[in-house]
Amino acid sequence: MDAKTALLVIDVQRDFCAGGALAVPDGDAVVPIVNALARHYPTVIVTQDWHPANHISFASQHDGRAPFETITLGYGEQILWPDHCVMGSAGAALHSALEIPHAALILRKGSNRAIDSYSAFLEADRATKTGLDGYLTSRGITQIDLCGLATDYCVAWSALDARRFGFEARVIEPACRAIDLAGSLDAAWRAMQAAGVARAGAV
Repeated sequence: MDAKTALLVIDVQRDFCAGGALAVPDGDAVVPIVNALARHYPTVIVTQDWHPANHISFASQHDGRAPFETITLGYGEQILWPDHCVMGSAGAALHSALEIPHAALILRKGSNRAIDSYSAFLEADRATKTGLDGYLTSRGITQIDLCGLATDYCVAWSALDARRFGFEARVIEPACRAIDLAGSLDAAWRAMQAAGVARAGAV
């Protein structure tokens, strides 16, 4: 892969895999695919969901609410999730079989108690930047290939924001898995296609 293309590996963490607090169906299956894929990229960035224990997106923080209900917060609609990827917990750790020793950056997101963060570029208020856009630009990156968990949330939001910040973006579909909550996967692919995100079956 040329030096202007980076691989963004999204949230391949224990809580999103089998037995985790918010397991993505077949999530573990992406690990060997991602490992093989990453070897072709000189620049790899890995993200981690990294929440305080009282994060606003957790259903446990809202009396009478259950996981996967939707509420309205100051920045818009918020799906309530089971407690997951709590800072320093075993569930927040990267999958033990993930092997990307040359990863240039591990970016943690969702650490602000009051705002959720799906995208690797912007928090859910759509204003607070993580700094990833500047990091990539400073390294001369113009295209981002994305993989990981979950296709319809953190991968899709990151791909859409990559386009927003002027990068070419491509989702490597075999290296992703989805939650697919109430049609969310189809909706995510439609949004990505409309934004000019490419959909790849292989690299």
